[in-house]
Amino acid sequence: MTAEKLAPAAPQTPQDRMKEIVALCKRRGFIFGASDIYGGINGFWDYGPLGVELKNNLRDLWWKSMVLTPPIGPDGEPVEIVGLDSAIIQNPKVWVASGHVGGFSDPMVDCKETKLRYRADHIMVYPVPEVLEDQEPHLAFVSGTAPEDIHKRMDKYWGKINGQTSKEYYSLENPLSLEKIVLTEYTKILGPDAKKPGSLTEPRAFNLLFETKIGAVASDDNIAYLRGETAQGIFINFKNVVDSSRVRVPFGIAQVGKAFRNEVNPRNFIFRSREFEQMEMEWFCDPNDKKITPQMWFDFWKVQRQKFWEALGLSGDNILMREHGQDELVFYSKGTFDIEYKFPFTDPGFGELEGIAYRTDYDLTQHQEHSKVKMEYIDPMDPKNKFIPHVIEPAAGLTRGVLALLCEAYTVDPSRPSGVYLNFHPAIAPKKAAILPLTAKDQHPVLATKLYLELREEFAVDLDIKQNIGKRYARQDEIGTPFCFTIDDQTVADGTVTVRERNTMAQERIPMDKVAEYLRTKIKRVI
Repeated sequence: MTAEKLAPAAPQTPQDRMKEIVALCKRRGFIFGASDIYGGINGFWDYGPLGVELKNNLRDLWWKSMVLTPPIGPDGEPVEIVGLDSAIIQNPKVWVASGHVGGFSDPMVDCKETKLRYRADHIMVYPVPEVLEDQEPHLAFVSGTAPEDIHKRMDKYWGKINGQTSKEYYSLENPLSLEKIVLTEYTKILGPDAKKPGSLTEPRAFNLLFETKIGAVASDDNIAYLRGETAQGIFINFKNVVDSSRVRVPFGIAQVGKAFRNEVNPRNFIFRSREFEQMEMEWFCDPNDKKITPQMWFDFWKVQRQKFWEALGLSGDNILMREHGQDELVFYSKGTFDIEYKFPFTDPGFGELEGIAYRTDYDLTQHQEHSKVKMEYIDPMDPKNKFIPHVIEPAAGLTRGVLALLCEAYTVDPSRPSGVYLNFHPAIAPKKAAILPLTAKDQHPVLATKLYLELREEFAVDLDIKQNIGKRYARQDEIGTPFCFTIDDQTVADGTVTVRERNTMAQERIPMDKVAEYLRTKIKRVI
């Protein structure tokens, strides 16, 4: 597929839509498969020229909203949040204390036929109608697979039931968890991708931490781990930040960085990968404060985090706030809410984008116990007031955020040459504007270059001289550039340029010396 090949007609299904988004990401330089020329490596991705700009824009807006200009708290005062950048590899005792070494594992099921591996809690089992006495009585599938796909598999395996398709005869309701199926029944289960029943193994624990070895001699005595999350780097630096800064509880520590999980089944593009980036903030508060309780802070951060994503354009029916049920909460938690987005591969369901968790004092207490270093906070206004802070944790996926923005922005429009455009908010778009000389001769490229050099000091702009103007508009639509400024003969005559707005394709002329002011007005801060 060439860079200028027009997009196909509107995708008919969410799955088709996702395929087109993935294709556009590669075609236009947003996201590539890692090690692509060597056949790739599952679960890892590279961000191209536009992808890294999009990711950095999201990161910077999050950092601004959290650290540089944090919100006004429930008491009417600005909250205080400082930044941190901790090491990817820490003392392995950190991960013992956090529970990742002993408990950061999922029960996994292998398929002996396909050699694929699944999380046991993603396998659900549907009973098959009793009328099929001579057939194996169960069908298993991976959670999230569309019911239509399950019916197709049932039809392929069992054929018609009394002349009817499985969908006509049988409703997919009340699935059983694999954990509730006794091992002797496993021979009757048709695996998610298998052709014959009985291929699934007994669930086994599988640790998700990436092991590495440090030092000149690699041995079991110097095993370390790539961090499974950025949060622990914040917790182990709590005392350092308090002792070296002028922060007072309540306050937060924010961090953006890479994390690693040895996912058994990376899937859905960059949604579930083995190397990803997080944007996490740990909010430390007084558990005994009666004026603004930890629960009030919990409620405050739920509202603030939803506002953040909605300001970027993730709103309406595609985003929701879901409370975790009691069966989902870890023992120390006092509550967790997930901000979820309706990705094409989860449609009609939703996938996690960010979690807001009330973690009590568990993390600091664990590190105090294992390190033997006191994590108590002493109130400088009342030394008798000593406590281990409670923690509220808004933890967002940076790379998942990029994917959500791409999915939300992808807009099919058969009326334009590109067939699609990316409807990014100007503040998040990789390129804010494109400077397009109508022709590559005479004064057109000279004036375009002059304008480009002026604007690039303040904005991420693209100078695009080659090809006809229609193809250049099409390219800018596909990469989500909000505005195009065209230099033509009238520019030479009167110093005005044509502005083309991406979403409406409407055009107007403005003075060339007013372009910077025009962009400042249009690219308003969204957070």
